[in-house]
Amino acid sequence: MYFKQIYDKKLAQYAYLIGCQATGEAIVVDPMRDIDQYYELAESEELNITAAADTHIHADYISGLREFAEDGVKVYASNEGGPDWQYAWLKDSSKYDFKLVGHGSTFTIGNIKFDVQHTPGHTPESLSFLVTDGAATDQPMGILSGDFVFVGDVGRPDLLETAAGQKGAMKPAAKELYKSVEDFKGLPEYLQVWPAHGSGSACGKALGAVPESTVGYELRFSNAFKASGSEQEFVDYILEGQPEPPLYFGRMKQVNRDGAPILSTMPKPKKITMEELTSDDKTIVDTRHKHEFMQRHVPGSLMASFDNDFNTIAGSYLDAEDDIYLIIDEANLEQAVRDLVRVGLDNIKGYVTTDDFDHWNGKVEQIEAISFDDVSSLQKSGDTQVLDVRKATEYNEGHVPGAQNIAHTRLAAHFDDIPKDKELLVHCASGQRASYASSLLAKKGFRVKWVDDLFSNWKQTDK
Repeated sequence: MYFKQIYDKKLAQYAYLIGCQATGEAIVVDPMRDIDQYYELAESEELNITAAADTHIHADYISGLREFAEDGVKVYASNEGGPDWQYAWLKDSSKYDFKLVGHGSTFTIGNIKFDVQHTPGHTPESLSFLVTDGAATDQPMGILSGDFVFVGDVGRPDLLETAAGQKGAMKPAAKELYKSVEDFKGLPEYLQVWPAHGSGSACGKALGAVPESTVGYELRFSNAFKASGSEQEFVDYILEGQPEPPLYFGRMKQVNRDGAPILSTMPKPKKITMEELTSDDKTIVDTRHKHEFMQRHVPGSLMASFDNDFNTIAGSYLDAEDDIYLIIDEANLEQAVRDLVRVGLDNIKGYVTTDDFDHWNGKVEQIEAISFDDVSSLQKSGDTQVLDVRKATEYNEGHVPGAQNIAHTRLAAHFDDIPKDKELLVHCASGQRASYASSLLAKKGFRVKWVDDLFSNWKQTDK
């Protein structure tokens, strides 16, 4: 059996290519939308991708399942969770080769057997797959756990309410997750656990950076399992301290359920001049470093530095309908396009290079950087509002008196809650998240100062 875990660092996502070397057949589990990467890997291993499967309807990226179906690859998807959580683009479809599977279903790829378990809680339709190498044994060697069990954590059950807006959904989902956790305890402890996410994902609150685990290790050392002595203890633990989900999660869930637009090939943005970029009102995404952006940027442009936050910021601050123009190092262009389409931002129309911008003498703006010492003095004027864009859990551990708290990835939904008659002093823990938020607020016409400082440097003036 061939087994390969494929990692995307920006979204902390794991996909899996599993192949039967005897027959040359292979399956991709939880693929991203740009499926050419999986074909390339399979070809290098002399494997032919004949199937693809999703463990659940994803909320943090667009799945590649429909792209594979369009290619004639057989796809496997959940029929659990009730009518609201079925794959609408597959329902009654005669166009695709597919099989809807649920608890107790099995399917095979060559000599490799997949036993399906329904593991609801994170989502109603969530599945896990027990994997057996039939050429060697009749017992499973591991479980593809999707967003059910991570290394050191389990999938958060609150997203239907906090991301998709279903009032009152999180407690019943947490109770469903408890039942799934109890069932998981009955699996052989030697089984390897292959999750769909690692550290950095917003699909849980304490995911480990180790790429895989075992059932026995999780039972002994995961805080989520330690808190599962009773249903109430587990529900209280799993709902406490979950980070605010990025704003685009609700949109991704709907797109993956209803059917993502077919990508087929990557968008190919056109290289344009700075004069063309600034000739009219465009959605400009500037990928330079935060200090470069703050000192000098095109008026109305948005900063999304080309780093590990790029997908999340773009997904949370842009609309799928936006025609996007990039300011970017040309060496990063291809990857940036992939990153954007993975969160459903397909209309990437053009770009200028960072070198083009550096040599441009046209109109620019800047955002003033200040320290926490400045915050203390500026607050006395009465014309300012401190905006804390950290997580609510961080805010509750200590904050500037009078500060308003909105997580930076939820900011675009709260413009009406932010005072327009005051100058905003925007901060986080280090200045990074606040830099993204400051660029968005300035683009929307707010008066902004960016706190480029460590929160640990803040001192209450009344101490």
